[in-house]
Amino acid sequence: MSILPRPRAILADDERLMRDQLRVRLEEAWPELDLVGEARNGEEALTMVAKLRPDLAFLDIRMPGQTGLEVARTIAGCCHFVFVTAYEAHAIEAFEQGAIDYLLKPVDNARLAVTVARLKQRLAAGDDHNGEHALQRIETLLAKLSGDTPQRPVAPYLRWIQAGVGSQVFLFPVEEVLYIQAQDKYTVIVTATGESLVRKPIREFAEALDPEIFWQIHRSTIVNSSAIAAFKRDGEHAEVTLRGRKEKLEVSRSYTGRFRQM
Repeated sequence: MSILPRPRAILADDERLMRDQLRVRLEEAWPELDLVGEARNGEEALTMVAKLRPDLAFLDIRMPGQTGLEVARTIAGCCHFVFVTAYEAHAIEAFEQGAIDYLLKPVDNARLAVTVARLKQRLAAGDDHNGEHALQRIETLLAKLSGDTPQRPVAPYLRWIQAGVGSQVFLFPVEEVLYIQAQDKYTVIVTATGESLVRKPIREFAEALDPEIFWQIHRSTIVNSSAIAAFKRDGEHAEVTLRGRKEKLEVSRSYTGRFRQM
């Protein structure tokens, strides 16, 4: 008889006492759960998800830096998440209407038991984390909490990329990206350790990445400028080579002006 792996989870809350309380409650309600990390802010939570690849993330909504909602936007599709909130009871209706799992501070054992039962059911069913639907629910939740009509807020430059390799979904910081290239219906994300495919057009990456760091050199190619080793122009043809890489990336005529100082 095969033994199912223990589910893995992280906790993210900037208040140590709240983390301690939730950890104790979870250990009592779900002894099989393996708590593999505790984060003090949104950035630490994202790093843990990328490194530890947990099945679950318990996210405090109000954290310094990136909030729990912003973290959830990024990790949707990588793991299940539960919001931990100190919102007043009247705001909880927004969570319930959005069908999003939540825990109200201080964590109540009865409510935690309901959440644990739901999570166990989803894990047993092999749920794929419902990435796209989860994003829609988060946006709806934000609109309800703010009282506004749904709008996508102006976001900072992209700092993390979610990409699939086989049946797995990986999360890694943009600093690790060497270049991005359109390929048929996909976009290829190339890092020092390999390649990943995403179903996101390169145009969206061009809009979301910091243009001071990520240079578009062709309509189908964006390169991390810190990875460029050399620029070469031979008549009408131009190309760049990257440090430690054999491939040469074509530079379109309309983008060669960026390399005048090289």
